[in-house]
Amino acid sequence: MTRFDRYMLSQLMVMFGFFALVLVSIFWINRAVRMFDKLIGDGQPAWIFLEFTALTLPAVISATLPIATFASSVFVTNRLSTESELTVMQATGYSPWRLIRPVFVYGVIIAAMMSLLTHVLVPASQSQLKLRRAEISQNITAKLLTEGEFLHPAPGITFYIRDITPEGELRNVFLSDRRNADVPVTYSSTQAYLVQEGDGTKLVMVAGLAQNLRRDGNRLFTTHFDDFSYDISSLITKGPTNLDNVQFATTPDLVLRPDEVMKRSGATYGNVMYELHSRFTQALICILAAMIGFATLLLGTYSRFGVWWQILTAFVLLVGIKMIEGAVAGPVLKNGTMWPLMYFPVLVGIITTIVLLFWSSRPGALKRLVFRRFTAGEAT
Repeated sequence: MTRFDRYMLSQLMVMFGFFALVLVSIFWINRAVRMFDKLIGDGQPAWIFLEFTALTLPAVISATLPIATFASSVFVTNRLSTESELTVMQATGYSPWRLIRPVFVYGVIIAAMMSLLTHVLVPASQSQLKLRRAEISQNITAKLLTEGEFLHPAPGITFYIRDITPEGELRNVFLSDRRNADVPVTYSSTQAYLVQEGDGTKLVMVAGLAQNLRRDGNRLFTTHFDDFSYDISSLITKGPTNLDNVQFATTPDLVLRPDEVMKRSGATYGNVMYELHSRFTQALICILAAMIGFATLLLGTYSRFGVWWQILTAFVLLVGIKMIEGAVAGPVLKNGTMWPLMYFPVLVGIITTIVLLFWSSRPGALKRLVFRRFTAGEAT
């Protein structure tokens, strides 16, 4: 690469880092706020929130990479054009086909990052996130150990603790069990303890009162007890965590053993093919985003009104490619043998880039063509 190529590539990478940081921060904050409320509300410690945040980052980054790639390409190209650096290079003999070389290298670098995310980090992080969510949801003890709040760990259950001593003693406990609407039961005690017994957890209440309301005759029965144990592990239905989702499968399994993936996950052949080839097309889209952003801004000449119409055109072209990508997803999901359709948006993007470079290498050719057709129409 020449010095100019290295200079332009460095500018692209710097701005990509800036836009990626901003976009990832926006997406991450949006998810983190909801996650924070849910986890802290369930009584989870702060380190669980940090762990979940780290596991969601690969998916967030993969969603923002194409946008950051496109924004960086447009911004750097516009700045180089405004400061006449591209004009100087074109005057020295650099054609648009030559100028796009560092942009292509930049797109390949981002595509390599995207490939690492889609093939390795995102499947691994998502499967681990699902596993940890299942473990947290089954941790009934963490949900109950919250002072001064009425908690609802399961439908029909209300639980309250006024205070928790440093020794682990629960003070002034209230438990309402309304799962059987005809016979609701309310327990209250001055002292209680959570005791692990085998795979379950029991709430042992000391010096308390049980109130049983019979709906049939509207009669209330009260029972005083010295100690009473309540199996709270039954409040959570513990089922096996299914990690055999097609999205969690490794790329080698999708390529070499698609039948095994279908059998484990229950997915169709179309789901397997769509998941496999989408991991490749996402990386290719990053290259196209960089090249289309650059090639579109080379169109036209200097204008006092700026290059807003080139930027808008580049954005519309990229949105069009994403719309085509969404349109071909349906047939592939229905029939996995149609997976080559997933590369049709990539082909459209390549053709679009070639056409843009062709017109930018012939300044004024587009205007002359439009003028000729206009004058021919008037003559007719």
